[in-house]
Amino acid sequence: MNVLEAELTYVFGETLPEPGTVMEVAPGILWLRMGLPFALNHVNLWLVEDEVETVNGQVHGWTVIDCGIDNDDTRQNWETIFASHLKGLPIVRVLITHSHPDHVGLADWLCQRWQAPLLATTGEYGFARMMSAALPGLDGMASAPHFARHGLTDALLEKLQGRNVYYQTLVPSVPHSYIRLQDRQTLRMGGRAWEVITGFGHSPEHAALYCAQLGVLISGDMVLPRISTNVSVFAVEPEANPVQQYVDSLQRYLVLPQDTLVLPSHGKPFKGLHQRIKQLTDHHRDRLAEVLAACAVPQSAVDILPVMFHRPLDTHQLGFALGEALAHFHKLWFDGTLQRERGPDNVYRFRQVAQTGTVSHTGHTRT
Repeated sequence: MNVLEAELTYVFGETLPEPGTVMEVAPGILWLRMGLPFALNHVNLWLVEDEVETVNGQVHGWTVIDCGIDNDDTRQNWETIFASHLKGLPIVRVLITHSHPDHVGLADWLCQRWQAPLLATTGEYGFARMMSAALPGLDGMASAPHFARHGLTDALLEKLQGRNVYYQTLVPSVPHSYIRLQDRQTLRMGGRAWEVITGFGHSPEHAALYCAQLGVLISGDMVLPRISTNVSVFAVEPEANPVQQYVDSLQRYLVLPQDTLVLPSHGKPFKGLHQRIKQLTDHHRDRLAEVLAACAVPQSAVDILPVMFHRPLDTHQLGFALGEALAHFHKLWFDGTLQRERGPDNVYRFRQVAQTGTVSHTGHTRT
């Protein structure tokens, strides 16, 4: 346990649900974990005992929150849970917090398997449909020219291009229809009211869920206990400012009680929400200060990687690390403390704004 984790309270200690098993974390809420083939080797999923209105009247069953990636192991673990842990009840709804593969990958399979509807925000549903269809600009090939503009060499670009079907492999299909979730909407689930809290920066329109009656926040990827949530600038939105969006979104959770039980998508359930928000806010403040100091001389996103990441990066991590480096550049650029220049090699570099310069609302320096 690191120093920051020691400031949090892990409610269930080191106890984890084994693959194919569940663990009750609050009345009517089950925790399950599915494996991932990455350095981040698991995702937490949730089952909420529920009752929903259908054309055939009220149906007692379970709402699934997030789904895991589409692979044989995840499907098999789900089948074990269906057979052993649902008390003979059906899945009646499938809800995704956001469109990343570990959350939406098996949504279509689950919806078809149980004839259950999908619930999602429009931003996440639309993005999942576009990514799964590999539309031009959203396929893996789009990342190559984007990252080349920010200093990635041909050899590393080749590795990234080799992952051009990454999303489609993990999310081969997405349901053809959905029920919309909206910010501040009250969703009835398990006989209780849950508030939808949307967040930005990590994904297009992430939905977290808060139940005041239970004192429970299903936080998705917006508030994680051990790692910082990835915030990246990718090819599809090359002028984005996700660090600002993410830090602004975090402030919305400060109105929730400090002793809220946080059920995150990675790591263990914990209490200490306000402390964790402070830690995450401080993390980005410190990274921004490091980046700004390094930009006393012009830096590309590739140049800044050793400043921000003090470990070797595999191919999977490289794209996210570059996206995150660029996100911190953009926050400082939009704030007017960095300016962006394009060199004769067509690579963008960022450097500190001269004290005599004035900055336009677009972040470009005028002298």
